[in-house]
Amino acid sequence: MLNKGIGVTLALLLAACSPKQDDVPPPRAEKQAQAPAAAPPVTGSGVQLPSFVNLVKQQGPAVVNISAMRQANGNAMRQGDPLFEFFRRFGGAPDMGEAPQSSLGSGFIISNDGYILTNAHVIDQTDVVTVKLTDKRQFRAKVIGADVYTDVALIKIDAKDLPAVKIGNPASVEAGEWVAAIGAPFGFESSVTVGVVSAKGRLLPNGSYVPFIQTDVAVNPGNSGGPLFSTAGEVIGINSQIYSQTGGYMGISFAIPIDIAMGISDQLKESGKVIRGRIGVQLQELTQDIASSLGLKNAEGALVAAVQRGGPAAKAGIQPGDVVVEYNGQPVQQTADLARLVGGTKPGTTVAARVLRDGKSVDVKVTPDALER
Repeated sequence: MLNKGIGVTLALLLAACSPKQDDVPPPRAEKQAQAPAAAPPVTGSGVQLPSFVNLVKQQGPAVVNISAMRQANGNAMRQGDPLFEFFRRFGGAPDMGEAPQSSLGSGFIISNDGYILTNAHVIDQTDVVTVKLTDKRQFRAKVIGADVYTDVALIKIDAKDLPAVKIGNPASVEAGEWVAAIGAPFGFESSVTVGVVSAKGRLLPNGSYVPFIQTDVAVNPGNSGGPLFSTAGEVIGINSQIYSQTGGYMGISFAIPIDIAMGISDQLKESGKVIRGRIGVQLQELTQDIASSLGLKNAEGALVAAVQRGGPAAKAGIQPGDVVVEYNGQPVQQTADLARLVGGTKPGTTVAARVLRDGKSVDVKVTPDALER
């Protein structure tokens, strides 16, 4: 129990008393000093913190809660079954079967006719997906498709005239900018957390070449699949993962850039699956030592360590030792950039690429084929 301290300030008026004397003039009243005017509050750096009130009011209704359920084995024995009581009394463990499993997450509406983006791991291997809107309406959702590689899923509910988010450009957001997440951590609906972008293009050691947006926005179980907003009120990412040694938020969270997610959703909407391109090369990270040995000033690009015989890269004239610095008009600064750009190329499409070979720039044309998974 907290004790409330009550501070009482006593103002004491002290009067100097002396015998009255007519020949003594009354003392002169001293001029009362005036308190200086209050100075304006000091804000340190002078930076005004952003307000997300309007963002939440305008974009919040487009954020949804998602609950996904995998049904139990119908042949499992349950309490109330006569055989269950028999096994309980006379020994032996009854087969309880597989218990129902559920997952909670978030998502956001990307079109007025009910298409919703979320994480693939939220709806993975589930039988029933339920979407709850901020106006308390609930819909059973249809899974259009999911891509485990990028952790993006597209689902749809049968509704019209729904509020949809504004899609932004992650490339325009820099480290240090304020961002906000809306989701349902631990089931607490429409929770808002804010922070800043910590880094961009962050690669994680999980086999995915997604260049994540790293933030310090508080993300917890239930936030997965929810939107990451810029101060302009536009979605720039999907909150997907956290770094944690305890299972809870520790100050580092990761979001899938929305441009990558929208590209995946377009393919899922069209065919229900994602088809990626490949050029048949084995890549190696270009270090500064390797770059110096190749006569390069900067360690930028993707180093080709091996080329598949008869593959698209071999047909294009790409050789081991080449450093790919541009692909389809996009700069390649690291290995993950090339893997992402090639994977996003529709198989059979011929694109231009630029490689550095023996200190010279060489332009090639390459036609990726389909990646078999």
